[in-house]
Amino acid sequence: MFLRATTRKKDGKVHRYWSVVENRRVKGARVVQRHVLYLGEINDAQRAAWCKSLEVLEEDGARRRQMAIFPEDREAPELSCAVVRVKLDGMRLERARQWGACWLGLELWGWLALDAFWGTRLVRSRKGTEWLHVLKTLSVYRLLDPGSEWRLHRQWFDGSAMGDLLGEDIAIVQPDTLYRCLDKLLEHKQALFSHLRNRWETLFGASFEVLLYDLTSTYFECDVPEADGLRRFGYSRDKRSDCVQVVIALIVTPQGFPLAYEVMAGNTADCTTLEGFVEKIQAQYGRAERVWVMDRGIPTEAVLEKLRAADVSVRYLVGTPKGRLTALEQAFLDQPWVQARERVQVKLLEDKGELYVLAHSEQRVDKERAMRRRALRGLLKRLTELRAQKLARDALLMKLGAAKKQAGRAYALVDIELPPKGQRARTQSFNFTLNRAKLRTVRRREGRYLLRTNLTEHDPATLWSFYIQLTEVEQAFKELKTDLAIRPIYHQKDSRIEAHIFVAFLAYCLQVTLKARLTPLAAGLTPRAVLEKFAAMQMLDVHRPTTDGRELVLTRHTEPDAELRLLLAHMKLRLPQQPPPKIRAPQPELALAGLPV
Repeated sequence: MFLRATTRKKDGKVHRYWSVVENRRVKGARVVQRHVLYLGEINDAQRAAWCKSLEVLEEDGARRRQMAIFPEDREAPELSCAVVRVKLDGMRLERARQWGACWLGLELWGWLALDAFWGTRLVRSRKGTEWLHVLKTLSVYRLLDPGSEWRLHRQWFDGSAMGDLLGEDIAIVQPDTLYRCLDKLLEHKQALFSHLRNRWETLFGASFEVLLYDLTSTYFECDVPEADGLRRFGYSRDKRSDCVQVVIALIVTPQGFPLAYEVMAGNTADCTTLEGFVEKIQAQYGRAERVWVMDRGIPTEAVLEKLRAADVSVRYLVGTPKGRLTALEQAFLDQPWVQARERVQVKLLEDKGELYVLAHSEQRVDKERAMRRRALRGLLKRLTELRAQKLARDALLMKLGAAKKQAGRAYALVDIELPPKGQRARTQSFNFTLNRAKLRTVRRREGRYLLRTNLTEHDPATLWSFYIQLTEVEQAFKELKTDLAIRPIYHQKDSRIEAHIFVAFLAYCLQVTLKARLTPLAAGLTPRAVLEKFAAMQMLDVHRPTTDGRELVLTRHTEPDAELRLLLAHMKLRLPQQPPPKIRAPQPELALAGLPV
């Protein structure tokens, strides 16, 4: 290890920042560097103290050969192979690292046959870099413990057994190597979609007749970019309107298998995306009888008219704003309720070549009513507090604006009489009353939502079940943002931004595959819980000194406990054999590292 300085000129002054850096010898007799510790600006005395405390350690290479091992207090018989006698009391354990979840992540990679897909697309570089192994590391890292590429290089790789499982060293997680791998991915995106579709169809019999379509956004922790690109201000689903963002459109099946995604500028309106996405899916997978299920706000009237007129194979089921329910409410009164499932009823109404479905869910009534009551109670309490304060009109308007934001839709249920302009500050400066006519209308519509479709041949229960499956795409966005930590994004280039999302998509595909494998075993067994179970399996290096001054090193993963053995049996997984032992000379202590003069 040694100290390395980087300089930066700021406000006309040169600043020097120090880091502890480690040299690692890797395959091909090359040496790469790994950042160990950032020290910041330090003075000369501190720098000298760090130099004195740093030691350089060097590992000797080893070649494989057959040996017999005996304890030092036992005589060894005459054998045809070399004999090594070990000191039992000198055993020590080093480098505990996470093994089980890394191994499971690579098993998921194998289930999707991604080696066959990427093998011809990510070939080894002339310098010997296995780009396929770099991508495996990025994807499994995103699946298990997501973070930045810098954290992968500096911390996670050494704390995991990915190097042991792939037969690689620290060279594959050098920052430059990771970024160069990201630059190689995007050109294969469409081909990957087709490959994954075929694998899920083979493994799980997945069907792709019903497609769930939705959009989300993810933000950046960065300064506002000056140049045009994907990073733009727009409607933030993450409640981070202060940050630039990108919009992600995703298509999944009702079983949760993602079929395709697109990354768009952060100011893209939802209603402008559907037509182009339909054309892309038809161009890639052909024109087939597919049902597009989406929420209100995505399609416009003009887009739906084009879909109906352009191709009879395009079917849709879309949520409808409640304003249209007002226009059709009188017509629905003459229609009978049909039981779709327990506590769910629907009404059907044909109008201008479309079928409208009015659904009434008792569970949704309970949920919406409880939310409305909670918001309304909080609003009335806040208004009462404001009436008791001595406020001028401008100050009152600001506080009412904050109360409106907090109350949401419940604010429309209260009529507020504001004081006239120019009135002095005083208590009870305004009056408010509950609008009971609006409240009755809201109560009558709670738990009801309106759908529209051109699937006139389907029964109401099927139509309702199609729409409820939109929760799958919402769950996909939730897992991407929580389990896989797709946000925030720190990359600056558009290509790297898209590559970051591409790796998160790959990790999500691994997670969905595990979920599909677990569902038949137990509905409540989640992928995250299983990954945590496997993460308990560690790998350690067992060092045993020998009587001739060398060391016998046995790299071993811990044995699974009873609970994990049961899980392995149900998943029909078999752990690999333990790695072979190695013998090497003791690591010499070299001269203390100093700074070049």
